[in-house]
Amino acid sequence: MQADPSVLPPSASAPPRPTAAFLRAHPAHLIALGFGAGLPRMAPGTVGTLWAWAAFAVMQLWFSPATIGWIILASLPLGWWACSITARDLGVTDPGCVVWDEVVAFWLVLWLVTPAGLLAQAVAFGLFRFFDAVKPGPVGWADALYKTPAGAPVNWWRAGFGILFDDLVAAFCTLLVIALWRAW
Repeated sequence: MQADPSVLPPSASAPPRPTAAFLRAHPAHLIALGFGAGLPRMAPGTVGTLWAWAAFAVMQLWFSPATIGWIILASLPLGWWACSITARDLGVTDPGCVVWDEVVAFWLVLWLVTPAGLLAQAVAFGLFRFFDAVKPGPVGWADALYKTPAGAPVNWWRAGFGILFDDLVAAFCTLLVIALWRAW
């Protein structure tokens, strides 16, 4: 069996890194990798969240808040499919290059805090990145909930849901902190 040239070979300690060819090889890859936002080696989750912020700003120019809500809702099952397929094709249950989870979760945050000025959006960005990267409390629980034990067969649909789930919990924690801040 010949190696897939669209994925760079892994080092001993790192999962495989997708290339532009991998991104274009399947529509699921394009979506899961945030249309290329997941390709950078450094901080792909942060890049994906920044892409989500920019995309949300563009959506606000063309769509009503209700339409954006429907787009977010449709993005959840679409993302589940895309994350499942891409994780399977990479052979990693939660690859860092998959950023659709950050995209849809941060869209949800922005949609629920809007209207909000640039400073409030920046605070939301910082809070979301904190919860997503550090994974305190409920976010860590959500992240661990769908992990496949070493040596066990992988259910890629379960893994794909797990990719999305911890970011949705991070979005909830972000919104909870913002709500408490506003109420105070």
